[in-house]
Formats: sequence, structure tokens, C-alpha cells
Amino acid sequence: MRPIAVLVLFVAAALPASASIAVFTDGRSMKVASFKTVDEETMKLTMTNGGSIQVPLARIDRIIDDEVATPEVVAEVKKIVEEGVFPRRSWRFNESSGPIFKSKYDTIIVEASRKFDVDAALVSAVIKAESDFNSRELSNKGARGLMQLMPATAQRFGVANSFDPIENIYAGTRYLRWLLETFNGNADLAVAAYNAGEGNVWKYNGVPPFRETVTYINRIARHIRKAIETKQIAEAR
Repeated sequence: MRPIAVLVLFVAAALPASASIAVFTDGRSMKVASFKTVDEETMKLTMTNGGSIQVPLARIDRIIDDEVATPEVVAEVKKIVEEGVFPRRSWRFNESSGPIFKSKYDTIIVEASRKFDVDAALVSAVIKAESDFNSRELSNKGARGLMQLMPATAQRFGVANSFDPIENIYAGTRYLRWLLETFNGNADLAVAAYNAGEGNVWKYNGVPPFRETVTYINRIARHIRKAIETKQIAEAR
């Protein structure tokens, strides 16, 4: 595995201006100048050459803000590769590790975490980062609900209504379990894939050099570490 060498090549080829990346469910990706949801089922993608197309939202796995690997981002990715940002621990369900943000969805979070064997603290932190516990959240990229499911992801996990808290949390937690299994329990990679897609993690052989993704995993890891420290202090008293 030589992720850093790969990233250096991307830095050399990086463009001075960023472009969004539309990642499709068939694994293909396309740089776009802009994107806009037309309605609940359709997104308009404007090409970098000025043309545009309309595609069903169900064909879009996700939209990534940019793919410009600046030296600063590469340095952060290098640090993540060498040191990791998440604590080295099991991310399986544990009765002693509950939601770290108190909300009216705590019972659902614990039930979904137990069912799919995922640490409830991690699920809670992802929800905080994705929607700040707003079950009606709708992003300009088409992601919906508490765990910001794209229509393709919702369809993949059998969700009929992404704004239903139970369906959304159960599907998002199940997706986290799948990602943790796919990346051998490595939370750095699993959380990066939740944001950027597993295809991009495979493409870059590690955390993708996207500013959005690096910021995302650092934010969630910071929530986790703070919760652990707070618990340790309370237990020591």
C-alpha cells in the first residue's frame, strides 16, 4: 500500500480551482461545475465545458465538493494514515457506550446500534455531523433526513421514507456496519467512506484527499474523543 505516493501525483496534477464530483451508483464519476436538484427525483448537472444534463437522483451515489489535493490536505491525510484520528477500539455495540448527544432519538439509536452491532456513540456522532438531529434535513445535494441518506443509499437499504427517523437511523446504522466490515473495523476509512463513498476510498487506497472528507472525519473523531475523555474524568471522581 502506497497511498502517500499516489497522493503526491494528484497534488502535482491538481487544478487551481475546485470542481464538484458527481459519483454515480455504477461506480463512474464526473467532474461538474455545478449541480442543482430540479425536483425530488431529478438533479441537473452542469458540465465544466458549459453543457448540462438531468439525471435521476437514484443514479447519484453522492456529490463530493472537490478533488483538489492541496499540500495541506495531503499532509493531513498523511497524518491520518500514520497515526489515525479515531481511537483504536472495537466499534461494535457495547451497552456501556451510548449516544453522546442527548436527543429524542436516543432510544432509536440504541435499538438500531444493537441490531446492527455498531457503537451507539459513533452513530450519534455521525447524526450530529450530518443533520444536527434534524429529521427533515434536506441538503442541496439531495441527501435526506437524520443520517443524510442519498436516494440511492435509501433504496439500497430498503428505505421507503428517508424523513422517517426510524427508517433513516436503521438504514444509516446498517450502512455504517457494512462499511466497518468492508474496511476491517477501521473507523477512519469507514467514516471517510460514509462521506465520500467506498469507491473513493478504494480509488485512493485510503482516505481520499478531499478537504470536505478530511474535515468530516476529524469532526466526528473529535466528538468521540471528547466523549471518552469526559467519561474517564467522571469515572475517576
